Amino acid sequence: MDDRVVVDPAVMLGKPVIRGTRITVELIFEKLAAGESIEQILESYPFLSDADVRAALAFGAQALRSSEVFPTAS
Repeated sequence: MDDRVVVDPAVMLGKPVIRGTRITVELIFEKLAAGESIEQILESYPFLSDADVRAALAFGAQALRSSEVFPTAS
């Protein structure tokens, strides 16, 4: 996997972030879930690249592939 997403206990309490930033994978997912486009995210965070956002998505997909997922109550 690409090295754009890193986990460092000294940065954002060890949450996965885009290398060299404090932008968490979680934040990117939240913004996409709220309806923001990749282009809007890049406008808000001009130091990020399209490849950074896509790396966050790939990281999330890999995390779900290797984790047990439990249904939530509706």
